[in-house]
Amino acid sequence: MVQLIRTNSANKDFIELVKLLDADLAIRDGEDHDFYNQFNKLDSINHVVVLYEDEILIGCGAVKEFESSTMEVKRMFTLHEVRGKGVASQVLTELEKWTAELFYTRLVLETGLQQPEAIALYEKCGYNKITNYGQYACVENSVCFEKVI
Repeated sequence: MVQLIRTNSANKDFIELVKLLDADLAIRDGEDHDFYNQFNKLDSINHVVVLYEDEILIGCGAVKEFESSTMEVKRMFTLHEVRGKGVASQVLTELEKWTAELFYTRLVLETGLQQPEAIALYEKCGYNKITNYGQYACVENSVCFEKVI
């Protein structure tokens, strides 16, 4: 049985998965990790989704306000052993629904070129590549996406 829980960044299960995410990103990002890591703090993330299957924690994601009508997708992660089974899509769909319920009309996100499975997920879920925004504007290893909801 799949269970999606809406929570915030103080949730202990979310924090546990983010530690695994950060360890994975440290390897993928290499010497660029410190640059990216500074934008991934957990403080003041009020909209977090954690996903359990048969009461086992397997995935998470979050959104936080980026602009007045836009939320930014943050901290998406799925355990390696369940990748390719639709877990991330379920989390992302729930984040999109929550974003719409909060009356935001657009989602943006950044991911790294070293994360091809993330890029494939966002493209599959209807996100369109956009010019790199904000702190990622001149970062060659970043790719940014948006989706109007």
